Amino acid sequence: MASLLIAVIYLAFVSLGLPDSLLGSAWPTMQVAFGVPSSYAGYVSMTISAMTILSALLSPKLIKKLPTSWIVIGSTALTVAGLLGFSCAARYWMLFLFAIPYGLGAGSVDASLNHYVASHYSSSVMNFLHCFYGLGAVISPNVMALALKYARWNEGYRWTAYLQMGILAVCILSLPLWKRGQGRNAQESEGSAGIGETLKVPGVVLTLISFFAYCAGEATCFLWTSSYFAGTRQGMSAELIASFGSLIFGGLMLGRLISGFISNRLGDRRLIRIGVAVELAGIALIFLPLKGYVVAAIGFLIAGTGMGPIYPAIQHMAPANFGKKYSAAAIGLQMASAYVGSTFMPMIFGRLQHAVGIGIMPLYLTVFAVLNIAMLEWAYRRIGRVKNYA
Repeated sequence: MASLLIAVIYLAFVSLGLPDSLLGSAWPTMQVAFGVPSSYAGYVSMTISAMTILSALLSPKLIKKLPTSWIVIGSTALTVAGLLGFSCAARYWMLFLFAIPYGLGAGSVDASLNHYVASHYSSSVMNFLHCFYGLGAVISPNVMALALKYARWNEGYRWTAYLQMGILAVCILSLPLWKRGQGRNAQESEGSAGIGETLKVPGVVLTLISFFAYCAGEATCFLWTSSYFAGTRQGMSAELIASFGSLIFGGLMLGRLISGFISNRLGDRRLIRIGVAVELAGIALIFLPLKGYVVAAIGFLIAGTGMGPIYPAIQHMAPANFGKKYSAAAIGLQMASAYVGSTFMPMIFGRLQHAVGIGIMPLYLTVFAVLNIAMLEWAYRRIGRVKNYA
């Protein structure tokens, strides 16, 4: 029964990844259909992320009041509504309306499942969990590429919604599997701290800044990778450009798959350091001023591989770094901080690339990779001082 529950949790993370990569892969075509500038993707992305921030901030209360299974079911249903809404959008402004359920469906389920797995399973399980997020995020750009080849971008959203409906059905059928684990989770959640109290814990704020920086770079890749190739390389078909939206997600999935086998041996902190080094190596390849797209494509794949273990490792460290009393609120805050980065930084990059050109993207990614690791190393020192003093 326990292994079946893990399988359902993994499937729920596939559903989390499915919506995240669609806008970036479809936008070069959607932009033309709606007759708006390229930078307007940032406003839609910002709206989705703003709703996700709200959902993540509500997650500590939801975790206390609702079983994890019902948070998963309700959130997945919201993303289905958002995807179907996007598939029916005939005007640009309609995207903002359907971005509300699209974004609300992500934050709480992400935080609740991360808290559940961080509290009860190893770093290896956490990395495999986020690997399945990458699987979902790789699938949907290729669904969109098929839709662009054989139908329209609208069908890419509709076909992805059908996949999400299938996952929702499995989650509903799996309700009996959750009963035992949720009883244990509810007992641990009763004495958990609130957001205000958790913010005072040493190292929490620095971790939030680090998470902001990580997701700023990750979300910029999610949204603008396809546009980067469209703007810097010539002679590529619309289907090929759309499929390149999956490069970063493929890298994330690969990085988390590898980390799942080695994380228990290396530990979360060492894994993060190695990940950032690999990410910077990938960005260096994107920097190279070459005419073809192959080296840049490899660069995005390597950068994504380096990014892979960072997100799950930071989440998995929360109970060890801050204690189980603060872990639920800490993870919720980390999710909110992550989505602040996801909300504003891709939009700011959209304005920046509109002014100076999309070729600035590798430099933009470098800044956030360095900020990410610098804040984490500072947080480790603060946490270490408190534990040594205690």
